[in-house]
Amino acid sequence: MSAGSEPARATFWLLDAPDSLSVQSHREPDGTGLGWFDSEHAPHVSKQAIAAFEDREFAREARELSSPTFLAHVRFATTGALSLRNTHPFEQRGRLFAHNGVLEDLPALDAHLGADRSLVQGDTDSERLFALITREIAAHDGHVAQGIEAACSWVTANLPVFAINFLLASADGLWALRYPDTHPLYLLERAPSGDPLDHASSLGSRVHCAEGAGRRLVVLASERMDSDPNWRALDSGELVHVSHSLDVSRRVLLSEPPAHPLTLAELGPTARASQAHARGAPAPE
Repeated sequence: MSAGSEPARATFWLLDAPDSLSVQSHREPDGTGLGWFDSEHAPHVSKQAIAAFEDREFAREARELSSPTFLAHVRFATTGALSLRNTHPFEQRGRLFAHNGVLEDLPALDAHLGADRSLVQGDTDSERLFALITREIAAHDGHVAQGIEAACSWVTANLPVFAINFLLASADGLWALRYPDTHPLYLLERAPSGDPLDHASSLGSRVHCAEGAGRRLVVLASERMDSDPNWRALDSGELVHVSHSLDVSRRVLLSEPPAHPLTLAELGPTARASQAHARGAPAPE
């Protein structure tokens, strides 16, 4: 979630929406992480290798923290043990990153990273992808979109790819990529209508939240989190950038399919279970 230059709370999306992160964690129970930026633009990450609905700290932070940008993730593990170092989001050089997908041939990725493999603290394909993006951003003089393009172009040409949906946040922007069309990724631009966040769930409950009533908000999520009709699915290969002033730009970054596409049947049992689940996750009515 991005609220632009002024901080806001993300309680609705984290705890209260019909398909909040807490609700999703009943289906994706292998870890919970929350990233945000303080008034000095420094990144912070709080995470546990347990489900969000069991994590009292997550609930407390969701209600109390205020930030211009939040990046939250609930994990259904594919690569790496259930541990803090493998729990998203990850932080590198002032940026936060969360990923939904699978890359294979990690030895080839490690070899390509070379000395920059030192950025990776855990075992996941996700953190390795982040390290490659971090390196390429530096190689492109800090230009985030160019770094993302360079990193992902190499990955899609050289590694077996099932999906590389991800969110990347800095103190002054938010980026999201959907690739290919394996999993959905949704964008919601909520205008400052003055109306509260007030949505009915498919279970008959109703949520009322005044936070954000007079504010523009931009939310990116792997599922439609509420019944707002303005959720829009990103196209395959589409990169979205949300600026500090909440300007939203979109362009197709990757127009060709992966050179080595993976099917669900080709994944290992653990990865297959998590990715099949993500593809079939229900959307709220």
